[in-house]
Amino acid sequence: MNTSQAIPSPAVQENALAPLPRINVHIFCEAPQTAPVMQAVAADRRMSRASVEIYSGGIPAAVQYYAQTPTPHLLVVESVKQRDGLLADLGALAQVCSPDTKVIVIGHLNDITLYRLLISQGIADYLVMPLDAQQILASFSSLFQSSEATAMGRVLTFMGAKGGVGASVIAHNVAWLLAGRYATGTVIADLDLAFGTAGLDFNVDPAQGILEALSSKDRLDGVLMDRLLTKCSERLLLLASPGSVDRVVDIQEETLEIILDLLRASNPVTVVDMPTTWAGWMRAAVRQTDTMVIVATPELASLRNTKSLVDNMKGMRPNDEPPLLVLNQMEMGKRPEIPPAEFARSVGLEITTIIPFDAQTFGQAVTNGQMIPEVAPKSKAAEAIGDLARRISGVEIPAEKKKSGSLVGSLLGKLSKKG
Repeated sequence: MNTSQAIPSPAVQENALAPLPRINVHIFCEAPQTAPVMQAVAADRRMSRASVEIYSGGIPAAVQYYAQTPTPHLLVVESVKQRDGLLADLGALAQVCSPDTKVIVIGHLNDITLYRLLISQGIADYLVMPLDAQQILASFSSLFQSSEATAMGRVLTFMGAKGGVGASVIAHNVAWLLAGRYATGTVIADLDLAFGTAGLDFNVDPAQGILEALSSKDRLDGVLMDRLLTKCSERLLLLASPGSVDRVVDIQEETLEIILDLLRASNPVTVVDMPTTWAGWMRAAVRQTDTMVIVATPELASLRNTKSLVDNMKGMRPNDEPPLLVLNQMEMGKRPEIPPAEFARSVGLEITTIIPFDAQTFGQAVTNGQMIPEVAPKSKAAEAIGDLARRISGVEIPAEKKKSGSLVGSLLGKLSKKG
């Protein structure tokens, strides 16, 4: 059941770089400013499965090294020389380089004729300094995608700062809007094996789902994955959790990576619904994620946990944009609340969306197995969730609506006055 025929919006496609497979990567730098950039590349989440070694000395050092050692799957060499010197060094490298090795050359000459010559001679790519980590990662990623593959889909992960903040409901509503309002093929992967609610929220009772995928590592492929997906609507599929505590499953990072790779390869968007407890296997999901969404409530415990998550993400995802922050259940009666501006300042993130407390609408939606925009399409909660889905989809706000101000902006102003 493949939804790849739906065309993702520009924002959905942006920065959707495929993680590298389990390969060896050797990098030979020459200019002193290049090594720090390459170290940032090596530390990126999309390189987590690759083995990366960084050397100095440029192409001459590589020639000397590979005279005695087989070349890796991917070899990156830098040269500061002019055209003739670069070509001479590459000629020497060709004598010791395996034909199966992909070679990327990093140079300091912005010369289109040289680029065409190198490509015609079998060089995989020619990049010109200065470069940032994202540009280099894009080059690496493109080399290891199948030539027949469609554009890689994006992985969006929703994580609650603590239990009860509504992260799952918001994830499901955003996925529903992406699939319906924005006609984007979307899969929800419910990773809360014991207490997942995606099946309930969409009023379906799948016979199988994520549990069978996790138990079938040796048989996992696109055909099996299609069998495990449940159709919720024309463009929305669900990889459901069993929602039961009668079976304890030890999730393996490698198996989860395979599952997310398969979903990414055949669907424009995969929405990962994470449990609120932290476990080691979650690192695999975070590494595969293109956009993180943290859902919090305006309470001290939620603020503390959000700050911890944000600080952790900075170390795990140094080359990515910061997470999107959703502040849910605002204005809950007489409950003391941390003002949004103070919450944002404390965690070091701008607030992407504020969703007001609306127990009746949310309760009715959950009870009916419907989404918020279905139950109360004109409610402030539906508008806020719609704004979040639009932000993720990349659709621009019409100019007249920009002038009138967003729901987030009006709520921030209103709540800041109260605080």
